[in-house]
Parts: sequence; structure tokens; C-alpha cells
Amino acid sequence: MVLLSGRTLTKTITMKKITLNLMLCASLFAVASCNDTPDDAKEVANEQNEAKFEDTNIEKDTEFAVAAADDGMFEVEAGRLALNNGASANVKEVGQMMVDEHSKANEELKSAAAAKNITLPTSISESKQNKLNDLSKKTGADFDKAYLSEMEDAHKSAIDKFEKQANDGNDADLKAWAGGKVPVLKHHLEMVQSAQEALKK
Repeated sequence: MVLLSGRTLTKTITMKKITLNLMLCASLFAVASCNDTPDDAKEVANEQNEAKFEDTNIEKDTEFAVAAADDGMFEVEAGRLALNNGASANVKEVGQMMVDEHSKANEELKSAAAAKNITLPTSISESKQNKLNDLSKKTGADFDKAYLSEMEDAHKSAIDKFEKQANDGNDADLKAWAGGKVPVLKHHLEMVQSAQEALKK
């Protein structure tokens, strides 16, 4: 039987710990590498478009199309939640309007994108899905307040994006489409704000 000195034993244990830690790090790195590809539909669409349109004058237009598609899908799904979880008739009316009009706009955008070989996301982005998940946990008056607040923020942001595309975009078709939707988005915002005022009374 070989007896190890205290110093040798400590060194052996230390080496084993280092080896174990290195193996653990390697396995974690392997898992991280396997999961390194983006699974967010919006990111995937942007990456595919970047590969197709990099260094072209419509690369920024494709980014607008992807963002508009993501926003549009969110508006539809949030509108469906409003029909189910909302308490106020005004909120349900806003929700139905969002479902109807954003569904139509989404189909228009799909057609325009397909004609130009622009990839659009096939599902809602992770950040938007998180917002839907939060909304789905609310009902009644709590839902009404949260939904209208979300719609106000979403439409203010959308108006900025669409106006920028209408003014600065390079693709003539997407510029025209965005410009035509600005008045619609502003009407939606007015409806949302009217519903918010009604809730306060």
C-alpha cells in the first residue's frame, strides 16, 4: 500500500477538482454552442433577410417589414385576449377592431413581402409573447387597464416606425403601404385613448 504525503494528497485532490471543473465547463460550453442558434422568429427572419439583402438599398426596408409583421401578429393576439378577458364593452370593441384590421394588414404585408422574397416571422417574438403571457393572467378591470395601456404604447411606437418608413424607406411599395397605414394606426390610437377615458368615468 502506497501512502501519500499530506502535500501530495492535497495536490492530487486539487488536480481532480480542476479536471472536474474543466469537464463541467466543457460540457456547459457544448450545450451553449448547441443552443447558440436563435429561436426567436423575429431574429431568424432578420438574419435570413440580412443574408439575402446585405449591402442592398432595401435591407432597412426588410427590417421594417419584419418588425411590422411581429407588431401586427401581437395586435391580433392581444385583441383576441381582449374579447375573452375584457370587462368593458369599449375594450371588447377595440379588441375586435384590432383583430379585424390588423389581420387584414398582416395579409397585405405577407403578399408584399412574398413578392420581394422578404422573409417574415412565422410566430410572435419572445418579447411580444411575454407581454401576451402577462396580459393573459389578467381579467376584468385589471385586464382592461393593462390592455389599453399596452395598446397605447404599441400604437405610438408603430406610428413612429410607419411614418419613418413612409418618409425614408427605399422600397416604393413598402413606403406606400406604410404611408397608407399611418392614418389607420392613428385612428386606432384615438379609439384606445377614448376607451381609456371611458374607464376613468
